[in-house]
Amino acid sequence: MNLPGKIAIMGGGSWATALAKIVLSTQESINWYMCKPESIEEFRQLSHNPTYLTSVKFDMEKITFYSNINQAIKDSDTLIFATPSPFLKQHLKKVKTSLHDKFIISAIKGLVPEENMLITDYFAEVYQVPVDHIAVIGGPCHAEEIALERLSYLTLGCTKTENLDIIGPVFRNPYLKNSYSQDVTGIEYASVLKNVYSIVAGICHGMKYGDNFQAVLLCNAIEEMRHFLTAVNPVNRDITDSVYLGDLLVTAYSRFSRNRIFGTMIGKGYSVKIAQIEMEMIAEGYYGTKCIREINENYKVDMPILDALYEILYERKSPMKVIKELTETFK
Repeated sequence: MNLPGKIAIMGGGSWATALAKIVLSTQESINWYMCKPESIEEFRQLSHNPTYLTSVKFDMEKITFYSNINQAIKDSDTLIFATPSPFLKQHLKKVKTSLHDKFIISAIKGLVPEENMLITDYFAEVYQVPVDHIAVIGGPCHAEEIALERLSYLTLGCTKTENLDIIGPVFRNPYLKNSYSQDVTGIEYASVLKNVYSIVAGICHGMKYGDNFQAVLLCNAIEEMRHFLTAVNPVNRDITDSVYLGDLLVTAYSRFSRNRIFGTMIGKGYSVKIAQIEMEMIAEGYYGTKCIREINENYKVDMPILDALYEILYERKSPMKVIKELTETFK
């Protein structure tokens, strides 16, 4: 395995675009896979992503675009996947070439729906990628602030720390710092749960709950996250590290958070379907809520915030009634 070798960005959304900007700040060139040839053609004409982070200009001579996922994989050594989790399976179904000798980095903040699998587990079990050939990227980090080159921090997770020493410098520049962790499972589940909790924060914001309540909500949310992570992967971790608590805070409070925006619309009275249509972007927490709820059937962790959101999103219960009941469980 040639690490990092030639790096490919797999996806065309805002986070993929931010990652491309980051990688090109440390590497001479990249490969970039997007599924729609028309998007690639428009990108070439404009020198920026035609739909996402349009303010970020790219040097076209440093990018080789692909609409064929198999060719992109063959021509690359490290693959950074940044597609929305609900679409990952349909992209990977096109893959006919082996991923076994590639290094996979998941920047996906979700689970594989229906399978209820972590992204890393999916690559390992379905595509036979060795576990130490897989890494994850955790926050707190919004694509929009990368575009503005505001100081940000990432956590890179991999079971083999030697690999992190090699790939770490790829994600380090004057506006971006990073740290390393072996808690791959914890990082992945935390990135799902922070989206879940930020939807609840948005719902409460839409219902005019104030900052005092939001603080209590997030204190209870991080405790709920800690209990779940301990149940599914009981390793020594500090839940106040930025990859857990920090990512939760930025996703719950930031104006750039699509999960908070989605929740705010629900809190203001939008139906789930209308909110999804109006947003025109994926709120990963919607899918994560159902996945975590089903996974937790095996662990039976007390998760009142998760359960409350499930009732609102999937059982169509009144947000006002459900949140009022939830507030009685807080301390």
